[in-house]
Formats: sequence, structure tokens, C-alpha cells
Amino acid sequence: MFEDKLSVDADIGTTAKTGSFEKALRESEMKIRKAEEKDIPRLLALLGQVLQIHAEIRPDIFIPDTTKYTVCELAELLKQEEKPIYVAVDEDDVCRGYAFCQMQEQPFSTNMVPFKSLFIDDLCVDRQARGQHIGESLFEYVKQQAKELGCYEVTLNVWAGNTPAEHFYEKMGMKTKERQMEYIL
Repeated sequence: MFEDKLSVDADIGTTAKTGSFEKALRESEMKIRKAEEKDIPRLLALLGQVLQIHAEIRPDIFIPDTTKYTVCELAELLKQEEKPIYVAVDEDDVCRGYAFCQMQEQPFSTNMVPFKSLFIDDLCVDRQARGQHIGESLFEYVKQQAKELGCYEVTLNVWAGNTPAEHFYEKMGMKTKERQMEYIL
């Protein structure tokens, strides 16, 4: 499974960064909460949207018309405190976007300072709901949660070729920390 290397389906088409988590939430009329079992069908649909983007970028790796998780796997993930899933829901409590996260403890080796990190494994905003600051709201919410959890940083991976996602995260203030490179045999 390539879960550490998933790119994001950014909230493309948003206007300039609002600078305020609360303002973005008001403008989008969205509420952000932890995902629940009732959200699984929408999570699967949105995971399908992300997979399609990845399959277009890397057809040598991703299989179109599949999803990253099964219903059972998602139900188990929802129980894991160290892997929170946050959803942005509209006034009808319908999931319009999500952020799959993972708590990570550093160091990976004895030569690193110990710290906690909140890794965004996957972030998606429904194609039909873009331009409403939902991606910004989710990202700001994740940052807020990371601070409350005592994290040093928020990290993620973006597939090369997912330029809209790269631009979105740069707009949100993220910087490149390291790059993974490959040589296909």
C-alpha cells in the first residue's frame, strides 16, 4: 500500500488565503468534526476521487476505479486515536471533504531530536464543493489539532505531477522538507 506517498486533492479554485480559520468556516458554512461510521459511504466516494487523480498522474502505480480502504478497514480506522480522520460537513451533515491524519513520533534514528508530528495522509475536497474554502478550513483545523496534541509540525507528501495540490499547500504556508526520488527499473 502506498499510503505514505498519497498526494492531496487540494481545494482548487479558492480565493486568496483568508488568514483566519474561523472566517473560512463561516464563509463555507461547514462544520469540522471527527469522522463517524455514518460518513463511510461519503469517505469512500471521496477516496475514489483522489484515486482517480493519482491514477491519471501515475497509472504505473495506481489502479483506477478502486479505493484505498474497504468499508471494514475504514470502520477500524475510525477507532484509532493515533489516526484521526476529520471531516468537513455541510448544514445537512454531509461530508464534503476530509483529512486522514496520523500521529508520528520522531526520531527515526538516534541522531534526531525527539518530537511529535501530525502527518496528513490524505486530504480531499469533493469536486462539487471546491471554491468554498473547505480545503483551507480542513488544513487550519488539522494545524490547530496538531498544536493541541503538542506536535512540532504538520507534514504530508504530494505526488509529483499533482501541481494544484502543491500550489494549495504552498499557499497554506508549507515548505518542502525533503524529497523522495525514484529510478524505475
